Amino acid sequence: MTKDDASHVSGHVKWFDPGKGFGFVVADEGGPDILLHANVLRNFGQGSVADGALIEVRVQQTERGVQATEVLSIEPPGVSGEPALADFEEVDPAILAAAVLEPARVKWFDKAKGFGFANVFGKPEDVFVHIEVLRRSGLADLQPGEAIGLRVIDGKRGRMAVQVNAWESALKGQ
Repeated sequence: MTKDDASHVSGHVKWFDPGKGFGFVVADEGGPDILLHANVLRNFGQGSVADGALIEVRVQQTERGVQATEVLSIEPPGVSGEPALADFEEVDPAILAAAVLEPARVKWFDKAKGFGFANVFGKPEDVFVHIEVLRRSGLADLQPGEAIGLRVIDGKRGRMAVQVNAWESALKGQ
């Protein structure tokens, strides 16, 4: 691959740290780790991505190694068919599947605590967002004020997110 060539690569996210502003992708065909910069991820519409998420990127060889230049798609990491949280075990799967995608904004999220809250536009109640739901949605972290799309149910402890989408992905109907 020459310096000016860009190619399409499928792989998985080795790790991504929003605080550092970068992470690495491992290509399915092997080879060196691929640098994934936060700006490239933001151009796709996400501020974070979960470790292990399946990802397709365009890459370019640079003097500093192989770097992603564009994110083409992201799929959440493989998960079992089990509910993300014990709170969802007794909920009819049809109710989870029928939850409407609603526009929301992150109130706060603490990755170390493993949860946070968001507000759906036009509704006064906070929506609980658990880190496991976030991970199963393909995201690793949320920032206060970040626009997101949420699928929400009324759970035992109030309104709870069952899926979180980056806003740009939600607009695309993903």
